[in-house]
Amino acid sequence: MGCLLSTTSQRKKESAETLGELAIFLPGLRIPKTSDPSLPIGQRSTETHLERLSTLRARIAAIAAQEAHAFLKADRTPPSSHQDGPPPADLNELLEEYLAVLLVPVKDGSQSIEGVQFSWVNQSSRTEDPCISCAWYEVLSVLHLMASLCFSEVNRLFLSSAPEDEDKRGSIDILLKAAGYVDCAVREVLPRIPLHLRKDLPPDLSEGLLRAICHQALALAVDVQLGIAIDSPKATLAVKRRLACEMAKHWQQAQESIAQIPCTQGWRFKYQSYIKCKCAEANAAAYYFHGQFLDESITERSVDSGAIALLTAEEYLKECIQGGEAFNSAPPRSSPPATWGNMKFLSKVIPRDAQNKRRRNPALNNQKSVVQSAQPLPDFILALKPDGYDLPLQEESSLDENNQRRDEGDGARPHSEV
Repeated sequence: MGCLLSTTSQRKKESAETLGELAIFLPGLRIPKTSDPSLPIGQRSTETHLERLSTLRARIAAIAAQEAHAFLKADRTPPSSHQDGPPPADLNELLEEYLAVLLVPVKDGSQSIEGVQFSWVNQSSRTEDPCISCAWYEVLSVLHLMASLCFSEVNRLFLSSAPEDEDKRGSIDILLKAAGYVDCAVREVLPRIPLHLRKDLPPDLSEGLLRAICHQALALAVDVQLGIAIDSPKATLAVKRRLACEMAKHWQQAQESIAQIPCTQGWRFKYQSYIKCKCAEANAAAYYFHGQFLDESITERSVDSGAIALLTAEEYLKECIQGGEAFNSAPPRSSPPATWGNMKFLSKVIPRDAQNKRRRNPALNNQKSVVQSAQPLPDFILALKPDGYDLPLQEESSLDENNQRRDEGDGARPHSEV
């Protein structure tokens, strides 16, 4: 852990001011910080259990530090390339095992592991979050990290030169898994944290921000589905319109989730700018395909509505481009990736089709307040849901057997730090 926090002030400044290329943005990447407990882990927790917990947490912290550096300095490294350490899948297995060990003392409903101060570091802002002595806070933090690892993996995939259809479909599964982790955190874990401790939670673990991350994962998954549909000659306009409208709805819900969270500066302000930009992009796609769908009708009214929808898409596309510039220039500055995927398609077809519409109907050139005059988008029921995730509540005896086999395999002796 110390390797990331003990750099020179100049390196800290450079790291805070610039990021790599970002296809996906999260407001806070938190990793565990090893600390020494001043009190026993709890009356029912054995010394062996504490040692196992400490060992796993230390290993997680070391690997997560490497992953954090890769995510914050994103490049176009292929998703399968992890030359500096184990891939996210290995870290995810460790986190699953850590959760199982962590939850042994609380599987019967206990609220905390007494006396242990769990400490986490936000690698995005280079700040240490408050230490909280509550096992459910630790569970919440672990689920947030597991979701962040999913986003990191998909970010690398999106930045690769030409992801295959199989990779795109795989990214959908990863994003639904991320949504499942966060959904579990909101539904199952957050309510178990005592009210007097919730006020001490870092903003990145607030309910609003967690819900925004969940909707972000679902929106990105629908975005991938839409891209596959755009590339498929068999996909109908009705399918494309529905996907685009569902994507816009998810981004709108993400924006509503963070509306009450203070975001005047820093990473959360940048996240707010990111959500706003993605909302505009999704609305551009939704209105474009909605307009195309209306144009297929034969009534004069539908054709007029289709024209208004297309011009509305054009306005949202302009807003998206401006929003992308605002997002990348907001500190810490980030580099915009090359235009790709659905945005590349929309940037080509929307201006072209809008120009053709105006050429055929010059009256559209005098159309003002296009967005205000546009009809609301169809309100489809959201099809994608988060993957179900159940906390690994296991019996202590089975964990002891697994731990003995692991220790015999790697020859490691656990230490007593958490």
